[in-house]
Amino acid sequence: MSFADKTLVCRDCEVEFIFSAGEQEFYQSRGLENEPGRCPDCRRARRQSRSGYSNSRPREMTSVICADCGTETEVPFQPRNGRPVYCDDCYTKVRSQQ
Repeated sequence: MSFADKTLVCRDCEVEFIFSAGEQEFYQSRGLENEPGRCPDCRRARRQSRSGYSNSRPREMTSVICADCGTETEVPFQPRNGRPVYCDDCYTKVRSQQ
């Protein structure tokens, strides 16, 4: 089957975008029957908002005490009970020993 580039209109921002022949082949190879309804920028923004990731929102850091050296440090997660948490230097040492 031969494909040709198509011009589509984004349902979110109403900007025209190209649905290339290569993209159409990819969609067909994956069994996808519907054409994309959003432009690449709106698709990317939607994926990021659905995953909870956003460049404008900083990561929440939790203050902890390193299980090895006792230094106060911050980590980007909530520690679980019974699991050691390390500062960057100690974490690097622990990883190299495994």
